[in-house]
Amino acid sequence: MIIVLFLVLASLVVGLAAMIKGGEFNKKYGNKLMRWRVTLQGLALALFVLAVWAQNSD
Repeated sequence: MIIVLFLVLASLVVGLAAMIKGGEFNKKYGNKLMRWRVTLQGLALALFVLAVWAQNSD
């Protein structure tokens, strides 16, 4: 889960930097980076729910 959270943070930082800078990189990758961020956030949430469920099922 730590790895997924780090990847969320990395995609957010790179995506925001691309949007601030603008230019060709942002046009090519800005939207993709934000989609990856949302996907990774969903994965992190699913892993969190799974961890809570596994802990409570004992």
